[in-house]
Amino acid sequence: MTDITHSISQNITQIVYLVSALLFIFGLKKMTSTLTARKGLTYTVVGLVIAVLITFFHHQVNSNFLWMTIAMIVGAALAFYLSTGVKSTETPKMIALFTGLGGGTAAAIAAVELIKMGFPVETKPTDTAKVLAVSGALLGSVCFSSSLVTFAKLNGSIKGTINFPMQQWVNTFILVIAVTFGAAIVLNNYQLEVTQLILFFVLALLFGILLTIPMNQADMPIFIPLLNVFSGLAIGFVGYVLLNPAMMIAGLLVAAAGLKLTLSFAKSMNRSIPAVLFGTGSLINQQSSGGSINSNKAARELQSDDAAMMMAFAQNIIIIPGYGMAAAQAQHKVWEMSKLLINNGVNVRFAVHPVAGRMPGHMDVLLAETGIPYDAIHDLNEINGEFKSADVVLLIGANDTTNTSARTDQNSPIFDMPILNADQAKNIIVIKRGKGTGFSDIDNPLFYQENTGMLYGDAESVLSKVVNELKNI
Repeated sequence: MTDITHSISQNITQIVYLVSALLFIFGLKKMTSTLTARKGLTYTVVGLVIAVLITFFHHQVNSNFLWMTIAMIVGAALAFYLSTGVKSTETPKMIALFTGLGGGTAAAIAAVELIKMGFPVETKPTDTAKVLAVSGALLGSVCFSSSLVTFAKLNGSIKGTINFPMQQWVNTFILVIAVTFGAAIVLNNYQLEVTQLILFFVLALLFGILLTIPMNQADMPIFIPLLNVFSGLAIGFVGYVLLNPAMMIAGLLVAAAGLKLTLSFAKSMNRSIPAVLFGTGSLINQQSSGGSINSNKAARELQSDDAAMMMAFAQNIIIIPGYGMAAAQAQHKVWEMSKLLINNGVNVRFAVHPVAGRMPGHMDVLLAETGIPYDAIHDLNEINGEFKSADVVLLIGANDTTNTSARTDQNSPIFDMPILNADQAKNIIVIKRGKGTGFSDIDNPLFYQENTGMLYGDAESVLSKVVNELKNI
């Protein structure tokens, strides 16, 4: 009877894990649309809570309820503390940190499982389980150390890039040695050498650090989703070792979503994944004439009343948000200005470049939180043909995504990167914090066109003045 009860309990646990996994899938599907993203997030949270709670009834828990509860409380408290009050501009570094913690957790679980495999037991683990445990440990360790370096770079703790002679050869050598130790762990006929395991993890963590230190911040929109791929695969592999379907499915979903975002961002920035990983063709490190192409020209400055007058009497306006809007937290003021224009009969639309901001969907989230209708927000492919009919285009800190040197200057680091065709509009207004170059340190010829006017200053402050002027017209 005890065996039957144990079997029934085990089957119920697996069924509940599958239910939670299905909730992850449905939630992820809902997140593909801004209209249903909140519902999708609810599904995934419910699925996660179910998976955590059913784990308390797993037959291998062995009454460790106290330690599990303490770990959950500590983890939840730390997550709440770290995420509370995070500004939208700081979200990428927090995503990098939490992604690293996920990868590190998977690596730690893999280490425990590898140690357990080294003890004599009646049921020997399969070779597949050992290979996936080692693979999960490797990917999770690389993800953990890489994410910490990424966080430090985005936080400003590590300035610029760190390079040394024969860097890629050294990285390759360390990776090969780590993989060799991993293979030895798999092939040692279940007799685990603790020294091998320690060296394996040390080398994997070191490789993650050395992989990331030569990268610059311009490549982070590509690299952060790639870290999700590492983390997701590590979790999925460890889930197989634990015979946990929820971990397997959730991990592979994260990896698949991360891969899609990585490829999308790489295409949007005209960058290859090897170039990002191995430091070739760096957006900032390359030499280009883009940074000084218009150094002898002066941009035409506008006043807030000029900009307000220009937009008040326009018929079609396209607004292009960028990091400058996020940094100034000006999205609500943008929508306030837009409503005044819409009430005045102006057709206002928003153009969002795939790599605008510092992470996938950065601008979409900021615009959506203000209540801007989703059908007014368009991506590059949807709106790029509409700029010719626009009376005014308003750029808010969007330098690189509208930089015309991407079309004309073959020496530019962003040459051939798809951009928004803002230069084709009748009039262009640019709100910019200062007169320096953008995030990629490349000057934008668009700023020197005869039909371009510059409004210098903090976006929130500048837009407040424009709103006041619009109210007086």
